[in-house]
Amino acid sequence: MSEKQSLWSIFKNGLFESNPIFVLALSLCPALAVTSDLISAMGMGFTVMFVITANNTVISIVRKLVNPKVRLPVYITSIATIVTLAQLLLSAFAPEIYKALSIYLALVVVFAIILARAEVFATKNPVIPSFFDGFGMGWGFLGAMVLIAVIRELFGNGTLAGIHILGSWYNPALIMILPPGGFITIGLLIGLFNLIGQRRAKSS
Repeated sequence: MSEKQSLWSIFKNGLFESNPIFVLALSLCPALAVTSDLISAMGMGFTVMFVITANNTVISIVRKLVNPKVRLPVYITSIATIVTLAQLLLSAFAPEIYKALSIYLALVVVFAIILARAEVFATKNPVIPSFFDGFGMGWGFLGAMVLIAVIRELFGNGTLAGIHILGSWYNPALIMILPPGGFITIGLLIGLFNLIGQRRAKSS
């Protein structure tokens, strides 16, 4: 029971306390670039979740076999291999999302959050906790991407996933699907998360 609670704590850490985008402010490039529509944001979110979970698992398995002096090249090789696998899977089974994400898929290799979790957590912990750490961080990243995309697409187009939600009476705010709208949305959400974190700290 205590082990389950520990694993839940590790998983939950990525959702709120150490959310990759709203708390750690890492990997903001995709949060700005592909959150103008919900489908692309979900595609990137699930891809990063797959990569960070698989990479944490691989790094944890080989952590005792790798010389610390060459650990970074090993991390990069592992991440690049998993990203290539993700690209091939998307190209084969979801070609529209693959085209929509375009160059940003290759950039997943250098996402700071993936390298950081390998260095900070997976190299120091067994396989199962490392899996849950990557899985929690992945869900935290996906949730943040979805929340940003819902706000931007709804107010910028009046749609969600391409389906009209707001009626013809609504005049879309074009700025929301442009980069400035991304900056404004992410900035406000980071501020909201900080405010919630401060209130939780005071109450505890």
